[in-house]
Amino acid sequence: MSETTIDTNVLGDKIVRVLKTIYDPEIPVDIYELGLIYDVFVNEDYEVKILMTLTSPNCPVAETLPLEVEEKVKSINEVKDAEVEITFDPPWSQDLMSEEAKLELGML
Repeated sequence: MSETTIDTNVLGDKIVRVLKTIYDPEIPVDIYELGLIYDVFVNEDYEVKILMTLTSPNCPVAETLPLEVEEKVKSINEVKDAEVEITFDPPWSQDLMSEEAKLELGML
């Protein structure tokens, strides 16, 4: 009896690569390095749920950015569906940015 197991690490890497192609329009750093992605869940049905935040609740892309994330993640062959949940708990802060992002923005 053989069962198909999801290699979540491989799929996770693919999802992260896609997330790194999405940028906050006001900051020249991708949303992953900015620390806007809090968590990525993948279930046995290859449905992805992404918990993310925005730099502020009044972010001009509050409507379009989650849709862009969903569409791009859905474009990965293995992914059946993707859903983005926006949260402001905890609120985003510059502490969540990667060293790379801080360097890019001249904060180091």
